[in-house]
Amino acid sequence: MEELIDILHNSHCSCVVRNRGEVRQLYSRGIKDLHTIYTQEPSLLNGAEIADKVVGRAAAAIMILGGVKRVYTDVISHLALDLLSKSSIEVSYKEVVPHIINRSQTDLCPMERATREIDSLEDIFTIIDDFVRSLA
Repeated sequence: MEELIDILHNSHCSCVVRNRGEVRQLYSRGIKDLHTIYTQEPSLLNGAEIADKVVGRAAAAIMILGGVKRVYTDVISHLALDLLSKSSIEVSYKEVVPHIINRSQTDLCPMERATREIDSLEDIFTIIDDFVRSLA
């Protein structure tokens, strides 16, 4: 995992995924890259190790649905940590925050707000999917 954390901090990417010897660096902000991998290359997540700068509840849901094995993050929300603690994913982090805030730092992250009351992972994914498709 240390190798992934070093890549995360030294390459200016937002997320690093390693699975079966393949290491992928992701650069989009927010949930878009995880959504793309989950919908287009789900086998990359199954059993993967991930180092991510920020993990909110939506990212945590995709990681669980995708079968991720291990996650490190610099910042994780309480909502994401609570969700991940109910899974078999090993989680390590630098800082826990009450919630993830939006890019302008004026409110909650839209995905954190939209998923905070939803219990079903599939329902959370539907919200994420609708959101990402609305960005296209």
